[in-house]
Amino acid sequence: MEASLIGFAALMLLILARVPLGVAMGIVGVVGFALVQQVTYGNPRGWDTALNMIASTAFDTGLAYGLSVVPLFLLMGNLITESGMSKELYRAANAFLGHFKGGLALATVVSCGAFSAVCGSSMATAATMSRVAMPSMREYKYSDSLATGAIAAGGTLGILIPPSVILVIYGLMTESDIGKLFIAGLLPGLIGVILYMLAVVFAVRLKPEIGPAGKRSTWKERLLSMKGVWGINLIFIIVMGGIYAGIFTPTEAAGIGASGAFLIALFSGKLSVKMFKRSLTGAARTTAMLFFLVIGAVIFSNFINLTGMPMLLKDWVLESGFSPLMVILILVAVYLLLGCVLESMSMILLTVPVFYPMVEAMGFDLIWFGILVVVVTEISLITPPVGMNVFVLRGVIPDVKLSTIFRGVTPFWLADIVRLVLIITIPSLSLMLPNAVG
Repeated sequence: MEASLIGFAALMLLILARVPLGVAMGIVGVVGFALVQQVTYGNPRGWDTALNMIASTAFDTGLAYGLSVVPLFLLMGNLITESGMSKELYRAANAFLGHFKGGLALATVVSCGAFSAVCGSSMATAATMSRVAMPSMREYKYSDSLATGAIAAGGTLGILIPPSVILVIYGLMTESDIGKLFIAGLLPGLIGVILYMLAVVFAVRLKPEIGPAGKRSTWKERLLSMKGVWGINLIFIIVMGGIYAGIFTPTEAAGIGASGAFLIALFSGKLSVKMFKRSLTGAARTTAMLFFLVIGAVIFSNFINLTGMPMLLKDWVLESGFSPLMVILILVAVYLLLGCVLESMSMILLTVPVFYPMVEAMGFDLIWFGILVVVVTEISLITPPVGMNVFVLRGVIPDVKLSTIFRGVTPFWLADIVRLVLIITIPSLSLMLPNAVG
């Protein structure tokens, strides 16, 4: 136990020293694994074993069939982003909601949710929708705080509404059914959209001047706007419908989704060689980064497992007399604190291997726990001082202060707290759809 605590402390120091997370986890994992082998288990070849672990982990991770879903879904999201479908989504949402007070912010939340359904990346959703929605909201004199808050919060939906890269990683780490995780994220994701819209409504009621009403569209204009979103709707229905019906696996669904996005962009006349090249290189770059993180996380997890920390923690919790609800509340508090200093993927990779054996031993469903973890992680994307989505927006819209964006996201993370409470107290919100699959 002491070795694992020292390992976590060393890892935090390396992260604070700005060492890349994958490298930091790999270094601590290899050194810790070697020393535990030598000191605790008396293995004189501990360093040889640890160094061999690097090669075997990298090889096994690179060939992992389950991880092949990652580049395919990333490619699908990049093709949709590059082909400009995000603009069509915002246009359609704006046609139906723009004439209400705060309507452009409502349209931003809805279009972020829809874009998340085919993107799978929180930061990509926030960056893309900021370029699409911010000019319109500034034209109608929206306050920068409400405008940027709606975009940053709406972007967080990208890691929950399937396809979600984080849910894929969680599924592989806990050996959970990725298809069921995707399906489990649908209802909490929809609840998130509704609660974010209510947050906009309450914010505008308190201060009507921050979200003036926009132009009212005719029904003809609304129907015409729907023509531009048929492709995204079709991809989502085929991908999620196929998984739900058991027609194909998540990996097969990712391949079909990427192929569908390519064909839609091609036949719509929006596909160019330059755009296709950007989509491929972007997907490859992000995939390489994620695989590097996963390799480092697996090495670090091997070290933690060798120390016996997950099993010791599980035994301690079971013997402590804590109620299951109390344990979950403690874990939620840990995630909220970690969210102040770590970004979402780091939190998942560092904590899930330690926590999930304990959660499973207490009788909790790992599908439900995965959705809970992702929702807590969503909150970390918009809370200070890290708030990755906030910093993404700051990079895209440099004339808006960080303090303004953090002030704007306050109603939205309060809405996230409400959703978190609902998921904890009503597990069927996450499990109803996956249980229906069988």
